[in-house]
Amino acid sequence: MATSAEDHSSSCSLAERTALVTGGARRIGHTLALALAEAGARVVIHYLTSETEAQATAVQVKELGADAALVRGDLADAAVVTGLIDQAAAIFGHLDILINNASIFAPGSLATTTLEDWDRNQAINLRAPFLLSQGFSRQLPEGRFGDILNLNDYRGLHPRGDHFAYTISKVGLHGLTRSLALALAPQIRVNELALGAVLPPEDSPENYLHVLKEEIPIHRFSKPSEVASAMMFLLHNRAITGQTVCIDGGRNLV
Repeated sequence: MATSAEDHSSSCSLAERTALVTGGARRIGHTLALALAEAGARVVIHYLTSETEAQATAVQVKELGADAALVRGDLADAAVVTGLIDQAAAIFGHLDILINNASIFAPGSLATTTLEDWDRNQAINLRAPFLLSQGFSRQLPEGRFGDILNLNDYRGLHPRGDHFAYTISKVGLHGLTRSLALALAPQIRVNELALGAVLPPEDSPENYLHVLKEEIPIHRFSKPSEVASAMMFLLHNRAITGQTVCIDGGRNLV
């Protein structure tokens, strides 16, 4: 059976596509940026305070043979977020891929969560992906297909009582993913990766354990490279939208 150009492109590289990765300078975002570059995409790396790491990531992207650029912005500031897509798109002409990776993860129970805690988690973890997705959809040229990928937490599917403001922001992100998939189809596909324990929080003690390995069905933590592999799977398969892929070793089942 003959295949169309669109069918063929779904299994090929990301050459001629441009991606913006929020929080792309470090940790999981860094791994995602390099995976996109390795597949041939031009990569715009967003950061806030990690300028040195962002520059180093850009160097690595270029060493992989891809173009790289940097944009800085505070995702807690709605005015900054609103202009971030246009700023990033202007560098290479337009964006084809948006990776909403940047997030904050803060402790707090229902009793101890302050209004400031609540607003900051909602602003960075939920409002920013909404505004970025809105701007992304406006700048995508007619006739081009786009992809939005949200980095979520398995708590977004199975909320708990701890990390209260964070958890509710991730519940909202799950709903946003599904609603965006319907609102932006067929030109833009929207999916999410729901992560379990991958990397410990930056301000945690050396012996910090997000969860015991024995509580994970496969008895090990996920790796950033496995998150990147799942990202590439979703970007290459044009039949998938509005879906959640859990990269948590089965943690969402228990």
